[in-house]
Amino acid sequence: MIYTVTFNPSIDYIIRLDKLTAGAINRVNYEQVLGGGKGVNVSIVLGNFGQPTTALGFVAGFTGAELCRQLDGFGARHSFVMLPKGFSRINVKAKADVETEINGQGPDIPEKYRDELFKQVESDLKEGDTIVVAGSIPKTLPSDMYEQLLSHVPAGVKIVVDAEKDLLLKCLKFKPFLIKPNNHELGAMFGVSIPGTDTEKIAKYAKRLQDQGAQNVLVSLAGDGAFLLDEKGQTHSSKPPKGKLVNSVGAGDSMVAGFLTGYIESNGDCEKAFRMGLATGSASAFSENLATRDEVEALLKTF
Repeated sequence: MIYTVTFNPSIDYIIRLDKLTAGAINRVNYEQVLGGGKGVNVSIVLGNFGQPTTALGFVAGFTGAELCRQLDGFGARHSFVMLPKGFSRINVKAKADVETEINGQGPDIPEKYRDELFKQVESDLKEGDTIVVAGSIPKTLPSDMYEQLLSHVPAGVKIVVDAEKDLLLKCLKFKPFLIKPNNHELGAMFGVSIPGTDTEKIAKYAKRLQDQGAQNVLVSLAGDGAFLLDEKGQTHSSKPPKGKLVNSVGAGDSMVAGFLTGYIESNGDCEKAFRMGLATGSASAFSENLATRDEVEALLKTF
């Protein structure tokens, strides 16, 4: 089972309009409501692939109920801690001549509900399972929430972390199976600029993360593709398959889901996992929705 944890999941209200004008009435020509949050996205794609998955985290109110309903539709299990007050946040993503995002804050999460999540992790996860912890920490949780959570993960469970800078660096002591920074995040960790085309520099700093505890370092490079330093010290890099960028939201999360699926289905072949991850991230970027198996299989034949 692959468990995902999203501390502050959302309902994303996605709209398209020709132009967004502040202080005026704006009328949209496209709208969609999707469950969001990095771990939630991973679970949705895993559900699309038929991989057993359970989404964990915190939800509240009518938006939390809608998020659960959508996960059911994707065949993804969920076992969220239900909060008694507030509602899961709503994020508005407006795509016009420029993209504008307005992200909600989310509900308050008292300490006793954090402990409930920790108990879930301790009791539900078993040796051979995987846990994916992804996304930012809301202001209602302590800044070391990642470390607190991972300290409750049973032995023999693979840990995957997709977070920025210090959040990620502080998790390396847990020897994560996989981490997935992008090239900008990788550079920020070491105070350098790393272009997506500079594979030598990417490899250098990925190795530093590996030396600090990460087993597999997967670096997403947007239009330049992806790079992997695997657990055996081998490097893999590729340009992405060709296609039209439609929506970049969730592409990195899809890459994580694709990599894990490829790794499982190939019995640990990192090259196949890498290609599956890159194709899955691309399939999501080329679609209004998150990647499906058919979309990924089609892209795998093109590169």
